[in-house]
Amino acid sequence: MSDQLIDSKKAAKILKITPQQVRNLCRDQRLKAEQVGGTWVINKTDLYSFAEQSKYTVAEDQPTYLTHKEIIQRKKPIALSFFSGAMGMDIGLEQAGFQTILACEIDKACRKTIHRNKPEIALIGDINAHTGEEIRKIAGLDKTDEIDLIVGGPPCQAFSTAGKRLGFEDDRGNVFLTFLERIIELRPKYAVIENVRGILSVPLKHRPHDKRGKGFPELNADEEKGGALKHILTILKGSGYGVSFNLYNSANFGTPQKRERVIIICSRDGQKLPYLVPTHSQDCSFGLPKWRTFREAVTGLPKKQNGISFPEKRLKYYRLLKPGQYWKHLPLELQKEALGASYHTNGGKTGFLRRLAWDDPSPTLVTHPAMPATDLAHPTEDRPLSIEEYKRIQEFPDDWIIEGTMSDQYRQIGNAVPVKLGYAVGKLLIDHMKGRKLKSYEGFKFSRYDNTNEKTWENDFDKRMRKSANTSQMEFIFSE
Repeated sequence: MSDQLIDSKKAAKILKITPQQVRNLCRDQRLKAEQVGGTWVINKTDLYSFAEQSKYTVAEDQPTYLTHKEIIQRKKPIALSFFSGAMGMDIGLEQAGFQTILACEIDKACRKTIHRNKPEIALIGDINAHTGEEIRKIAGLDKTDEIDLIVGGPPCQAFSTAGKRLGFEDDRGNVFLTFLERIIELRPKYAVIENVRGILSVPLKHRPHDKRGKGFPELNADEEKGGALKHILTILKGSGYGVSFNLYNSANFGTPQKRERVIIICSRDGQKLPYLVPTHSQDCSFGLPKWRTFREAVTGLPKKQNGISFPEKRLKYYRLLKPGQYWKHLPLELQKEALGASYHTNGGKTGFLRRLAWDDPSPTLVTHPAMPATDLAHPTEDRPLSIEEYKRIQEFPDDWIIEGTMSDQYRQIGNAVPVKLGYAVGKLLIDHMKGRKLKSYEGFKFSRYDNTNEKTWENDFDKRMRKSANTSQMEFIFSE
């Protein structure tokens, strides 16, 4: 963390108060500062600490503390990060060789996390509030400076299989379109878009289920499953970008967690980049080491950790479960008692009363480890996973501070991109930029699902469209 000093004017902009108010705080010794001549100077780390502990909030938009000269002299590829969250993706990208100079995040707790760990970079809030030209200026870039990478994971709830799946009809989906506009406006060499598996199947426009089937027209391309992604690809390709994507299980890249995410990689030169290079496999296939485990992830953690507790009524059942077991391992009568009405609902319900196994990767981390249907319990201790265990599973450095309440911390870490997945993305791009030969693992199974890369997915989508068109044509002929 930089120890750069700032004056009262810059401090005033950050705290959203007047320079005189800053000077008063310094004189009253409420804000740690030093007087040099007639000017108060403040260490920016002390300023952020003061902001977090007082009524003052960090300004919505904070320009970079890096000078243009510092950015250029580092000679690292430049990345702009959007929907940055707790910066899991960005940590991985930086480990691969990128330099993140701007983050964009609207969530208050995430913004505090970014400020705490990366105070020198620019930070903006609502992406809708900034043009590409303004973003360049805040990031400390000239009009002629090349942007190597724009990366972002737009809000996924609009595309999640757990939600209503309204796609771009949801306000969060519309932010996705704004993100695409900024990519096209800023013209980076590469763009990376991360999202949930649901983006592969959500329609561009949602037609209510009671208006489908007999007596209603066939679904059109926008209403068909996958219409939203087809629209995204059309925009990117129409702007000259080569696009490839796949659904990746992060365990294949060294993450001690089975977490699947769609990664869309775009290249301005029109080329389709190859898929990410795996470093691990489930069964040691392709000569790769086996998936990393929960035990490996948490080894060396201190005994005292931070976290929440299960309600006492749930502990009654956990005391009967061994590592890797869940509600189905209870006696039948206790299964019905523990799940109540949920026992009779459809679905696997694997998240109920779930203990992690020591020697497997963790299941996908959720934003709260003690919700009844998404429990994440320690293998042997009668408690949910701790904050420290969450961080290890998502591969955040131990000294990376997650700000906010306990609930805020779980949510930020649970929503993050695993660091090693970010590193795999960064390494692929760096190798491509430098003209290095990229490894290929023909036939490697990146996830448990089929038709999840741009080749097979588009073939399947087009096939469904042709079938729908033929059906509509036959109905028209018979109606005549």
